[in-house]
Amino acid sequence: MKNHQTVSMRAASEFANQLNVHVNHLNRAVKETTQKTTSQIIAELILQESKILLRHSAWSVSEITFALGFTEVTHFNIFFKKAYSVESFQIQKWLSLRQQSAEFNNLIYQKKSFMKSLTVVLLSALLNFQFTNAQQISEWRPENRTGVSAETGLLKSWPAKGPTLLWTNLELTKGNSSVSFGNNTIYITGIKDSADVLYALDMNGKMLWQTEMGRAWNESFPESRATPTVEGNRVYTCSGLGDIACIDGITGKIIWSYKASEMNKGTYGNWGIAESLLIDGDKLYFTAGGPETMTIAINKASGENIWKSASLNDKPGYVSPILIENAGKKVIVNVSMNYVFAVDASNGDILWKVAHEKPADFKWDLIKCVTPLYHNGKVYVTGGYDNGGMMVNIADDGKSANVAWTDSVLDVHHGGVVLVDGYIYGSNWLNNSTGNWCCIDWNTGKKMWEEKWNCKGSIIAAEGMLYIYDEKKGNVGLLKINPEKFDLVSSFQVTQGDSGPFWAHPVIHNGILYLRHSNALMAYDIKAK
Repeated sequence: MKNHQTVSMRAASEFANQLNVHVNHLNRAVKETTQKTTSQIIAELILQESKILLRHSAWSVSEITFALGFTEVTHFNIFFKKAYSVESFQIQKWLSLRQQSAEFNNLIYQKKSFMKSLTVVLLSALLNFQFTNAQQISEWRPENRTGVSAETGLLKSWPAKGPTLLWTNLELTKGNSSVSFGNNTIYITGIKDSADVLYALDMNGKMLWQTEMGRAWNESFPESRATPTVEGNRVYTCSGLGDIACIDGITGKIIWSYKASEMNKGTYGNWGIAESLLIDGDKLYFTAGGPETMTIAINKASGENIWKSASLNDKPGYVSPILIENAGKKVIVNVSMNYVFAVDASNGDILWKVAHEKPADFKWDLIKCVTPLYHNGKVYVTGGYDNGGMMVNIADDGKSANVAWTDSVLDVHHGGVVLVDGYIYGSNWLNNSTGNWCCIDWNTGKKMWEEKWNCKGSIIAAEGMLYIYDEKKGNVGLLKINPEKFDLVSSFQVTQGDSGPFWAHPVIHNGILYLRHSNALMAYDIKAK
């Protein structure tokens, strides 16, 4: 046989090693970028090269077999037959009839040119995937923690039994977190023994892996509650005891971990920590509370502290904060057990705080777990347990704030609120067993309507519709956004999952509605046909 060079790499794992990435990451990058598998890309380029050699070179089949990395001619014949449905005698016929170009006869087949072209294709897919993912953060209550989704092309009504159920996963352990996305993967948390666990599912709900991410809350309602925050191939999690972890979103390997609450002398309310971590550039924010600090900034790459704010001598709420632009600064707006407060994201300075204290006759900690709303220099917060809601005006210089108005109608327990076209929607707390659905005016707090429908629960919005999820029996409602009335269009009931409240907030992603109940995760097709 002539001294031809041969292709040395044909497996996805071999190219992954060459590119210094995990093979799973390469496979997902190629799949998401090209809609083909890595193996398909490799096979297509080998087929393209084999056709050129068969038609235009002077090489024999055995020489072509060797050059393309096959150990036996029969293996090459099988590979070629599978692709083009031709028999080996037809390959010989091609050889006898082919035209040898002068240009090709002057060339010696070089594996380097072939390997280079194949590597470039895979590297381009990898870089495109990483660049795209680097621009996106998947987190609590999209978009940007408002609960108002940017999804379009959705159904405006559902069949009587609800939209089409695509799949159900019953392999999870109990938890109340919502889902987040990245790397063609669904991320969600649960509790296993004394640990909170991050689960990774494929887009069809099949379990890929699970990783213990930190110590779970060990008293009342220990189920996991914080939604993972995803950026690129890293997933950031927070456990019920305030243990933070940065986890490889492809492999599930922990990159770094930090007992953030314990190491900063943090304190807890009666139900531990329920904060979904907030990313800002190279920083990750966490609310420790306690005598030493209120908020800390962590380097998201290393887990090391960047700054600590002063202490408010208060416990953290169960709130996931928001990041706003105000008075020329990036500002973290958050809620502790007794205050609404703002922190300068650049250095940790506390800019202002406004008291939002529990009623004088209330003996226990409040459940402050509703993410604030921000719009045009104003912040709306609400607390449940007759704590009521209030609108806070931020001064023009961003260094102080005061109460604009209060309301006793939209007294939200923990189902969240949404702001759409100048009106706030959510459900109030009448007692732990029930509550009504409400709408109030953003500018004045005036009640627009209050309606009894099953029980209080969580709420999100998308494309002119409200999606509400009753926490007691799992009824799901679809409403037209209407400040004049509770305008219910369709509803159905979720029956999957173990016993317990339906506390996880709904999420819409790529036309699919994700609903969780305890150990069960369901995916419903709500794309308009």
